[in-house]
Amino acid sequence: MSLFDRRTAKILATALVFALVVTVIYVARAAIVIFVASILFAYLIDPIVRFLQRHSLFFKNLRGPHITEAYLACIILVAVLGHVLAPAFHNTFAGLSQEIPAIADKVLTGEIANEFRTSQGWTDAQGAWFRAFLLRHRSYIETSLTSVEGSASGVIAGLFVIPILSIFFLSDGENLANQTIFLLSTERSRPFVRSLAVDLHLMLQRYIRAKVTLAALSFVFCFCAMFLLRFPNALLLGVLAGLLEFIPVAGWMIAAATIVGAGALAHANWIWMLGLLCIWRILMDYAIYPRVMGHELEIHPLLAIFTAMVGGAIGGIIGVYLSVPVVAALRVVYLRFASHAGSAAEFSAVDGESSVGAEAIAEAVSCRAGRTGG
Repeated sequence: MSLFDRRTAKILATALVFALVVTVIYVARAAIVIFVASILFAYLIDPIVRFLQRHSLFFKNLRGPHITEAYLACIILVAVLGHVLAPAFHNTFAGLSQEIPAIADKVLTGEIANEFRTSQGWTDAQGAWFRAFLLRHRSYIETSLTSVEGSASGVIAGLFVIPILSIFFLSDGENLANQTIFLLSTERSRPFVRSLAVDLHLMLQRYIRAKVTLAALSFVFCFCAMFLLRFPNALLLGVLAGLLEFIPVAGWMIAAATIVGAGALAHANWIWMLGLLCIWRILMDYAIYPRVMGHELEIHPLLAIFTAMVGGAIGGIIGVYLSVPVVAALRVVYLRFASHAGSAAEFSAVDGESSVGAEAIAEAVSCRAGRTGG
């Protein structure tokens, strides 16, 4: 008798393959995240390409020229906005960029508590409590600053690589999908896999539409709040807040810190703005975000909140960003398999009934033939 039978060997081989795949995904997680972000960016640009292709007088059957047009339009738009807003951007953030090292040192040493006590009219007890709070969390603040500095270069590199990779998905995405379907399916299961790919494609389109909606809402709220509080460069800061909404957790933190810092340097009502941003974040995370995502992806708002929390606990910022589309994709796969299994069972039942009916007819015909012959 052999030590391992065939069934045990298959189970062990499956477990080893699964462990190998998980290990490869973990080791190459940075590259995988860049590729996923490139696919999502391609879905973001694809409506512009389709619009240009639909309303163009030339090259309607080619995507390459219209992809180039879309990228050129984005570059020109960024250049025009940069040229128009560069003076305001420099006046607003030049002083802030020079003050950041000094502000960081004051936060780490707790000296900023004395400045707040003087400028805001705090009591000595309030100033001492805030100073003790900063000193008690100094190690955490230093770790956060170090991690931000270490990831800055990777983020900047990703911002250049992601649009370049997206060109390949925009120009040849359909062929890549067809080749993947051909490799991962048999001739019998190919129609089912193709329909599943179509469902996932529609799901990603709805996810990007939801992200654009959330970014637009953030822009409108921040711009209106800063305009009412008479913040300088409200339009520029509102656009920044809307764009950073695409980055989970870290995006709104960077936007809030930038807005509040600009208001503090300009001696605007930054405390009111900070309070409004906190209220907006609570509404966004626990009311607007789950409802928008739930409506577009057809999942319950409570499930969207739970998914984002679990994703953040497992994978941090990346987990928050990918958790909702992953759950939506799993839902699409489950519904497609359930529909396919139901269709197969119904077909088998109908086929069985047809067989029984055919046997009954054959038996009746044979009996009638026997009686006639007799």
